[in-house]
Amino acid sequence: MTIERRALGEFEHQVLLCILRNGSESYSVQVVLEMEARTGKEVATAGVFVTLQRLKEKGYLEDRVVPPGEGGGHARRYFRLTPAAMCVLAESRQHYLSLWEGMETQLEQAWKRSRS
Repeated sequence: MTIERRALGEFEHQVLLCILRNGSESYSVQVVLEMEARTGKEVATAGVFVTLQRLKEKGYLEDRVVPPGEGGGHARRYFRLTPAAMCVLAESRQHYLSLWEGMETQLEQAWKRSRS
């Protein structure tokens, strides 16, 4: 499968980073909890699930379904990053670092003004 390089939307970017941060794979609720913990904002589980499906269609995620255990419950779909996702995240990181380079003083001054 040939992956067309596409820019990630902000939410897609955050979802991929949460999966990367969680380790080898994550399911939707883990992504929601990680994103809420990191951003301090409420995140809709349905929005994460739709984004996970879209990222899978783009070739950035693979998934596997784990059936419920003996105690019942629901099957869980676990997602893991593909090499293409790692590549797009690495490229994106470099682009952002380049854009942010030399901006620390301006940001610090703006932050201090906003806090006073």
